[in-house]
Amino acid sequence: MNDCIVIIPTYNEIENIESIVRAVLSQHKPFHVLIIDDNSPDHTADRVRLLQEEFEGRLFLEVRKKKSGLGTAYVHGFKWALRHNYDFIFEMDADFSHNPDDLEKLYNACHFGNADLAIGSRYVTGVNVVNWPLSRVLMSYFASVYVRIITGMQIHDATAGFVCYKKEVLEKIGLDRIKFVGYAFQIEMKYRTFSKDFKISEVPIIFTDRTKGVSKMSNSIIVEAVFGVISLRIKKLFNTL
Repeated sequence: MNDCIVIIPTYNEIENIESIVRAVLSQHKPFHVLIIDDNSPDHTADRVRLLQEEFEGRLFLEVRKKKSGLGTAYVHGFKWALRHNYDFIFEMDADFSHNPDDLEKLYNACHFGNADLAIGSRYVTGVNVVNWPLSRVLMSYFASVYVRIITGMQIHDATAGFVCYKKEVLEKIGLDRIKFVGYAFQIEMKYRTFSKDFKISEVPIIFTDRTKGVSKMSNSIIVEAVFGVISLRIKKLFNTL
């Protein structure tokens, strides 16, 4: 049984999906991949099904009925991974903004290091972002500063979406209570991990903005993050998190 599963949510990622699957499955460390597709109109799922014939037993697909948000896609994937007894469960984007070559760094931080959650961090050693406009870099960077101030978590990249969890974390943080879907989802997952006294480690990576496909960022996701952090802190104070 392989101990590592990489969860990749997709919606209209036909331009990236085959390349990212091949890149992950060609790593020296043998990973498995789970695609959570939200019934993409561009037939991303059909391309995955073709790839499954080549990567039988290593590539898995779950298709949901409609686009329902990044957070719910990951929770769906986490529950699937726990049912299938994976020990190390990864989040990763489909668009190569996260380098598959960095997967093993996150694995090592959890398996050989003392991390329960390893974060592929854009900001732990400065600002390591390629192809983003300055406005986007500043928004992302200061979002993490804001999160540190409100929550007390000493994490440089609170909105990072390239991470590795030990299964024990996902078993104990209350997946059915996860509320948020965008940037706030990433913050909520880290805050719940932090609140359960699990060890969090940041691993420096270089983040490169997508060159194919369309970004899923929206103003509503940003608003959710700003107010979501405050609500998380309030719940923690009143022991209702």
